[in-house]
Amino acid sequence: MLKHLTTLGLLAGAALLTATTAQANTIRYAHFQPAALDQPKHAAALAFKSHVEAATGGSVTVEIFPASQLGGGSEVMEGLQLGTIQLGVVHDGPIGSTFAPFQVFQIPYVFPNQPVAWSVLDGDYGDRIAEAMREQTGIRLMAFADNGIRHFTNNERPITSPADMTGLKIRVQPSPVFQRLVESLGASPTVIAWPELPSALAQGVVDGQENGVTNILAADLYENQRFISLGGHVYSLHAYMMNDAFFQGLEESEQQAVLEGIEIAKWIHRGMTAAQDANAQTILSDVGMEVTPLSPDQVAAFRGEAQSPVAEWVADQVGQDWVDGLFAAVESSQ
Repeated sequence: MLKHLTTLGLLAGAALLTATTAQANTIRYAHFQPAALDQPKHAAALAFKSHVEAATGGSVTVEIFPASQLGGGSEVMEGLQLGTIQLGVVHDGPIGSTFAPFQVFQIPYVFPNQPVAWSVLDGDYGDRIAEAMREQTGIRLMAFADNGIRHFTNNERPITSPADMTGLKIRVQPSPVFQRLVESLGASPTVIAWPELPSALAQGVVDGQENGVTNILAADLYENQRFISLGGHVYSLHAYMMNDAFFQGLEESEQQAVLEGIEIAKWIHRGMTAAQDANAQTILSDVGMEVTPLSPDQVAAFRGEAQSPVAEWVADQVGQDWVDGLFAAVESSQ
């Protein structure tokens, strides 16, 4: 009887160990776009899952939670720190609340185009940001992808100069940088969470908002916004982030599979979003918006009003070195 109980105890212990290991090697992957293949975040997530599970022979499994199923950006950032979420793809606004230096990327009119942005983000400056974030938060920033080049939309009038912004109520994401950007252009910012934005536009709580093509399509924002001006005030980011303790706990071969999967996902995400940005005028005209492309001189007028005050505010929050380093990296990449 004693031998029988001992055997049962060993078997139970082995089963518990197996279950714990299996649970530890499951990646709960959170993002906020709909679960559709025409959505860059979800297409990238499916590719990541396919690669990692195949490359590890199933020792690492991936569960994808799209459409904010695990909460908004702030909740995902908290989950990444606690380890209840292993991998999250979050846009730039909420990241700055957890890791303040990330706000440098919200300074308007910094990146002239995607190739320059990718060069900076994949280079030394991006590596510095990532390492500082890992040390301060326990979150491993693994890759940067595109959240789309942001443009102003509204229901009142075409916007071709900063003066046209005067008096407009513009929705901004929960980020003080975007509030100061909108204020610098003479409009009134209103913070509204992403899931609440479509209804806020439909009810006229705000006159307009600012987002890239991908997000305008994902949430059908064009249904309640007539005008869009293609000014590209912010090159918006998504960051691929993993709980660092989870990553460190993987076998070396499993870590390599994850890193490869992230690289695949990053380029799918970037490519799909950049294609939508490049075809913004056609895509948004086809869904009924009145599209106004801005000339370089018109963009320069917006830059003159917004960039310096926002950059100064960010420098006060995170340190001048982070701001100067970004501008220097952009200059050397052009």
